[in-house]
Amino acid sequence: MNSTLVSGGLVFSYARSSGRSTSVHIDTVLVALVAGILLLGLVMVASASMYRASKEVGDPFYYLEGQLLFAIIGIACAAFMMCVPTRLLERAAIPLLILAVAALFLVLIPGIGGAANGARRWLRVAGFNFQVSELARVFVLIYLASYAVRHKEELRETLSGLAKPLGLLACLAALLLAEPDFGAAAVLFAVGFGLLFVAGARLRYVIGMIVVAASAFAALAWTSPYRKRRLLAFLNPWEDPQDSGYQLTHSLIAIGRGEWLGVGLGESVQKLFYLPEAHTDFLFAVLAEELGLLGVIATLTLFALLVWRSFHIARMAVDSGLEFPGYLAAGFGLWLGVQAFVNIGVNMGVLPTKGLTLPLMSYGRSSLVVTLLWVGIVLRVWHETMNERRGAATVRRRAAAEDDE
Repeated sequence: MNSTLVSGGLVFSYARSSGRSTSVHIDTVLVALVAGILLLGLVMVASASMYRASKEVGDPFYYLEGQLLFAIIGIACAAFMMCVPTRLLERAAIPLLILAVAALFLVLIPGIGGAANGARRWLRVAGFNFQVSELARVFVLIYLASYAVRHKEELRETLSGLAKPLGLLACLAALLLAEPDFGAAAVLFAVGFGLLFVAGARLRYVIGMIVVAASAFAALAWTSPYRKRRLLAFLNPWEDPQDSGYQLTHSLIAIGRGEWLGVGLGESVQKLFYLPEAHTDFLFAVLAEELGLLGVIATLTLFALLVWRSFHIARMAVDSGLEFPGYLAAGFGLWLGVQAFVNIGVNMGVLPTKGLTLPLMSYGRSSLVVTLLWVGIVLRVWHETMNERRGAATVRRRAAAEDDE
């Protein structure tokens, strides 16, 4: 086996027993960006959780060890998904959608779905709680990418072509709201909208549907006393800093203490039981406190580059005639950008508290595994795109040689 570096990616070539040579294309830029975010996340999870872990279980590295274990599992899942042709995912789009709907139903059944903090979001899988909405989101977006290819003309020319998948998203959002998980429902809807727009839905139809969807979500938030309190709390958290504004006030204090260069790695005060969920939802606040503005800029740059790379791969795939794989890569970029934006916005007080993790960084077993699994799908898209381009280049060379003759 030998390897070469081509067009920002690594190509591994090996010979089969039949004598044919096979190449595996790996996007080293994507891998480097994911590795950078993942390693930074491991460092911050260790820093943010050591005090809590030592008090709760007597092992300061308890959460770090868990995060590292599931990072390894996630990397194994990514390697597996890189070996799965995207045409198989396209064929399985409808069964995967049915599986996603079934899982979201199952989690609502008492005795099957696990409950915590008043929410029923988890299924017990292999001895640990798995948040089904994480994997369901991937299955739903695979279906939407398949729909965009199968109903291309209808989606691009008619309102019904956009309304049908949005009706599906509304039903799935209702299941998520029943858990309740308002944040996951909003993110799924936003990413679904974005993917359908990228696939060619007309702008005027998208804007009209966004107005309808935003009005519906606003009504749901305003008619629920719990969601209404959370919505109003972020507007003025200092009005009730010991109750509804408690999380946000301590998050803002942490970010403010960081100043330019931070107080130093491991020196955060807010993580010492002042800031709830310091190693999960509010990991970014601890990072800002310990690494300062410089660390925040570095983190935002890594996420921005990863989103850009995902869209770059998507564009290359679509230009090569691989529409479905391209939409898969675009779906990952949209989801990563939206969820990172929401999490950071919540930490900084510009969005209401949603309970969403920071992808690849926050402590979260199912979230980390599923995100890395999705990275494997994007790597597969890159591999297939490079093979398609290589094949097209070979055809052009042969045609040019025949013309010369």
